[in-house]
Amino acid sequence: MRRVVVARHRVNHLIRVPEVRVIGPEGEQLGILKTSDALRRALEAECDLVEVAGNSSPPVCRIMDYGKFKYEQSKKEHKIRQHQKSTQVKEIKLRPRTDRHDLQTKIRQIVGFLEEGSKTKVTVMFRGREMANRSLGLTAMGRVREKIEEAGTVELEPRMEGRNLYMIVAPKT
Repeated sequence: MRRVVVARHRVNHLIRVPEVRVIGPEGEQLGILKTSDALRRALEAECDLVEVAGNSSPPVCRIMDYGKFKYEQSKKEHKIRQHQKSTQVKEIKLRPRTDRHDLQTKIRQIVGFLEEGSKTKVTVMFRGREMANRSLGLTAMGRVREKIEEAGTVELEPRMEGRNLYMIVAPKT
């Protein structure tokens, strides 16, 4: 599978309109020029003619060093991506007959996940004849809900999916 690279800006001879509004290398307005004249000016300045606003009429082009411009754009995008925080969904699995102490340990883990800002999926897994006692799973979910009230809120109420009962808990903002 090949990735197709899409150019964001038209550069030099890829600009196909007859007239463009030109901004000089220092940011000064040069006015509306024929594309051929604008290209000639860009070549005289040893720069590129880059279309920065193709939707306007006439399109706005700037005389600049395109390689430097692309480098600065990639640096900006990298900085933006670096500061984004992705929310993860962690999962804690329980059994309907999980002991009280083990349940407390799982609840501490859930609270820890919520405090670090991650959503948490709490799953109660049923095996074999445990499906007949679904109320035990709902009781375990109720205990979890009570204990994590300070740290998070239930985003998705408990529901059955196959042999699993699950709910999703989100951190309080």
